[in-house]
Amino acid sequence: MAARSLSTRTRVVATAAAVVIIGSVAVVGASAIGNRSHASEHWGVITRNTIGSPVAELRSGPYGSFGVTGSAARPPFGKGSLGIYVANNSTTLTPPSEKVDFGNEVDFYGDPLLALSQVGFHVFQTGENASAAYGGPTNMPNIRFEIDPNGAVNPSNFTTMVWVPGPAPMVNQWSGYIDATTNGSWYFTGTTGVSTGCNQATMCTFAQAKASLDDVAPEPTFYTVMVGKGRDNIWVGAVDGLRINSRVFDFEANGVRVRGGGGGDD
Repeated sequence: MAARSLSTRTRVVATAAAVVIIGSVAVVGASAIGNRSHASEHWGVITRNTIGSPVAELRSGPYGSFGVTGSAARPPFGKGSLGIYVANNSTTLTPPSEKVDFGNEVDFYGDPLLALSQVGFHVFQTGENASAAYGGPTNMPNIRFEIDPNGAVNPSNFTTMVWVPGPAPMVNQWSGYIDATTNGSWYFTGTTGVSTGCNQATMCTFAQAKASLDDVAPEPTFYTVMVGKGRDNIWVGAVDGLRINSRVFDFEANGVRVRGGGGGDD
């Protein structure tokens, strides 16, 4: 285990540097969320949210697994993806688990959360991840939004809005687009989860989560957009095509590219 920790810690640090490749990319017709140009260098490992020695690495592939052909055998956009590797058996942590978030702390800041209408991604899930030993069929990566919930029922100026996907539709190959507005459940951390009743004990639909914040001005706003995993079960796989309204974020080995809307390759 010690050898793996040293190796993965090095790769986490390298990831943040590796994304400083592609400059700003503007997309015509973007929504009120992310209206500004997005810079590839604004994406990387969120260091303050990293626990242990996990990996969130822009990589080529994965292709396969063996015997898989067609669109499920390659990343849905381009040639690369965001590889995520999280262990839950580190003996140096209490509780013994790791956590990593890869995201953008710049380009969504201050954007209106209630304007969010489309969100989701594609995932490369493995049979091992979905096994009982690793966590079962619902052992999946998450989309997380750090937000200012604002409003009368939200006593805090900070919470994380978390999507917990349902089981992957397939294993050992790339999934189609998984729509987070209709798939799985959502919850808020901290006092916002308590005040809205939308927490880890009683999760909500996407519509219910948004409605729980739609009480009085000022409206909730984004701090960050992230994809990550932990702290729960070991997970080794990949994510691509993170969609935020009309924009799709294509994770490539040499940076993060912005594409127009759509659920497949373009």
